[in-house]
Amino acid sequence: METINVELFGRDPKIEKTISMAKNVAVTKATILIVGEIGVGKRSLGNLIHMNSNRTNNPLIVVDCAKGSKEVENAILGFRDEETGRFTKGALEAANGGTVIFASIDGLEDEFQKRIHKILVDLEDYDLDVRIIATTTKNLSKLVGAGRFYRGLYTHISGTAFFMPPLRERPEDLEMLTKYFIGKYCVNETGTMEISPPAMEKILGHYWTHNLAELQTVIENSVKNSDQATLSEKDLEIGEKKAVSLVNDDDNMGIRLMSLKEAEKLLIQKALIHTSENRTQAAKILGVSIRTLRNKINEYRNKGSAFFINLR
Repeated sequence: METINVELFGRDPKIEKTISMAKNVAVTKATILIVGEIGVGKRSLGNLIHMNSNRTNNPLIVVDCAKGSKEVENAILGFRDEETGRFTKGALEAANGGTVIFASIDGLEDEFQKRIHKILVDLEDYDLDVRIIATTTKNLSKLVGAGRFYRGLYTHISGTAFFMPPLRERPEDLEMLTKYFIGKYCVNETGTMEISPPAMEKILGHYWTHNLAELQTVIENSVKNSDQATLSEKDLEIGEKKAVSLVNDDDNMGIRLMSLKEAEKLLIQKALIHTSENRTQAAKILGVSIRTLRNKINEYRNKGSAFFINLR
């Protein structure tokens, strides 16, 4: 099993809080939902939870639910080869005593969502002891309301939820992780490589749609293609600085025009992030009373918004 370097998640207070909570819940049997954009580290957090549980000596199996419906069904439940008659165990049986990560669980076909929900509820009847961790880039509560995700399955997996914030909201982590990857991929004679201030500014200004996965690829390619002791702005294989303002956090997919209601939610979230979740300071920044802010937080929490669910 791959060893997870906790520092790769970052040192941002929100990330540190998430890791601390994840370690605490790891020792329980709770089913867990991890929400976040592509490449932000959802599977790694699932791996961390498994390694800090009493299941760490048993299998951890990841099922990519975004693949074809029959392939996913076979991967989860197992299948019998038509020619040889040999049965291959599915993830639930193969990981007995361990953990199964349903990656991109929103990719499950509608009918299979209902079927797998019934199976998960009745796992003990199958004599199976499996911790379920689900990941998604979507707002599942919103999908449930639109009739695109089975409410029973959502209720079953969302009792304990974690939100992984994107890199662009964590500039200190972005700088730290950049230097980490430079050190990891630097292979020159001195074993060290610096990064110029303009290059770092370019990194901090980039949108990083695929977050950690994209940053790692960019730094690896840029370092390997540079023959200088300092990584310069021209060495970086990324686009120009992008202005990031109105981001639809529910869809986690780029920039678009928002409704006033969506913009209000984003501004509240940004204020809470800026003040390290200090509600009194956030209310002052927003120009509203602490009571109004509290009511808004409860409103978004009740609607299933992962960020607000995980507020302390």
